[in-house]
Amino acid sequence: MRLTRVARVGAIVALLSMATTACVSESGAGANGEAGGNDNTSDSIEIMYGFTGPGSDKFQASLADFAETEGIDIQFSPTPDFNSLINTRVQGNDLPDIAIFPQPGVMASIASTGALADLSEVVDMADLEENVVSGALAAGAVEGTQYAVPLMINVKSVVFYPKPAWESAGYEAPATLDELDTLTKDIAATGTTPWCLGLESGAATGWPATDWLENLLLAQQGVATYDQWVQHEIPFDDPVVIEAAGTMEELLLTEGHVNGGRSAIAANNFATAANPMFEEAPGCFMYRQGNFVAEEGGFPAEVVSDLDTRVGIFPMPGLTPEDKPVLGGGDLAALFSGDNEAAQKVLQFITADGFGDEWAQQSGFISPRSDFDPANYPNEVTAQIAQLAYDSTAFVFDGSDQMPGAVGSGSFWREMTAWVSGTQELPATLANIEASWPAS
Repeated sequence: MRLTRVARVGAIVALLSMATTACVSESGAGANGEAGGNDNTSDSIEIMYGFTGPGSDKFQASLADFAETEGIDIQFSPTPDFNSLINTRVQGNDLPDIAIFPQPGVMASIASTGALADLSEVVDMADLEENVVSGALAAGAVEGTQYAVPLMINVKSVVFYPKPAWESAGYEAPATLDELDTLTKDIAATGTTPWCLGLESGAATGWPATDWLENLLLAQQGVATYDQWVQHEIPFDDPVVIEAAGTMEELLLTEGHVNGGRSAIAANNFATAANPMFEEAPGCFMYRQGNFVAEEGGFPAEVVSDLDTRVGIFPMPGLTPEDKPVLGGGDLAALFSGDNEAAQKVLQFITADGFGDEWAQQSGFISPRSDFDPANYPNEVTAQIAQLAYDSTAFVFDGSDQMPGAVGSGSFWREMTAWVSGTQELPATLANIEASWPAS
């Protein structure tokens, strides 16, 4: 989940798979997905995606010169309700030529029906395997076939702090989870709450708590165990999940560790939860959140306009200084019109070195390519955040975005909110989420 995705709620992957299978089969798509499910071969193509507003404008601008040079007419179809609309369009055999998926689970479900094209012969896979953050590329593969490639990524294992006050207090970035625990207690001992936290996000309330649990489980257990948990090969009430929740409880839910107290967390809006950090006497000192809060609509405008002076960052640490796990996400571009040369050219363009240069300069874009020129980022903070992904020892996609919607955007959000706010004990929370997992 990220700022531009708050409205994208309720995509239940199991239902999506069942709903699309019959419809796509009727359109003549191959079961192996090699050609995809759309037979458009003209130079007029449609790109559908889920980010709107300034992000959509910048994306369209980044393709304008290319499309004119290549003689490609692009119809852009942005929608804040991408997950449900793509479901409806697949059911009705009304497929876009390219779709940019905010959640890999939804993409994988549609790919399993044969509607999406295999991209291995469309894009330069050797280049992508060498230069794209490995976890972002892996998120677009289903059973070894590359059905989607990352357009852009977001980085969620970021801890923001108020730079002047932090430096004045003499705090240093922790290199391990144990050091983070010590720092938390040291700040609390001064009478200032160490952590900012807010879960309120309208109908999507609770997702910041799921990110916290995912981040800690990844850091403590590694990628293999994290992936097993996301795929439900490990149950929600497994000891490894309990351990991560226990660490979360010690860091955040101990009395005096979060601004406003435990009972205020659920009502605190995630986008403004860090604002007390920037008061003359900081109301909290650390905020773990995605890169998107450091842009327009997140931190206060006066902070965003002077980001490098006002804000510092460090990564959520691992068990050792050498461990650099990163929880993230991104938007994955997939091809419905597998035989359409114009659509293929667009996929090749948006995955090539140099795409996104101007978009990044205007803010709101982090390239999935580790060879992306950091000088294109609008400030040092954004460049540092991008580097966290490029230097990561493990980059994984948000777990809830990969789970069935009944869990990932349902019980997981709801039950974590109840636990974090203190209205429900942890055993009941994890048992309720486990019980909600759809039968296979």
